[in-house]
Amino acid sequence: MHLLMDGYCDNRELLQDEAFLKDLLTEYPGRISMTRISEPLIIRYADCPPEEWGISGFVFLAESHIAIHTFVERGLVNIDVFSCKDFDTAHAAEDMKARFGFTKSRVALAERDWTRSRPGTENPTRYSYDGL
Repeated sequence: MHLLMDGYCDNRELLQDEAFLKDLLTEYPGRISMTRISEPLIIRYADCPPEEWGISGFVFLAESHIAIHTFVERGLVNIDVFSCKDFDTAHAAEDMKARFGFTKSRVALAERDWTRSRPGTENPTRYSYDGL
């Protein structure tokens, strides 16, 4: 399963809060019944056009990974939760929307392991909660 989220957040302080992102990536895997196997890596990047700066966070899971990228000036957040095991993607999406206070968001789900798909559904499944 691969949960992909794009969202807009008005809280610019939150989007540049490295401690918030580290805490989120430390505790969140357990909330979705996954196993964190690394400490979160948080990187602030600013060697770019002014509208592109932000922070990125990444954590390895036994089941795969979670990556979060913020673009502070644009108020944009990109979130990927990739797992080789099923998880409650709708709950995870709603939870992330609440944590970041998204004002607009787009959510997509890709079923990555086509060998476990039902016959005739080899293409990724996608759904959208609300468009950007």
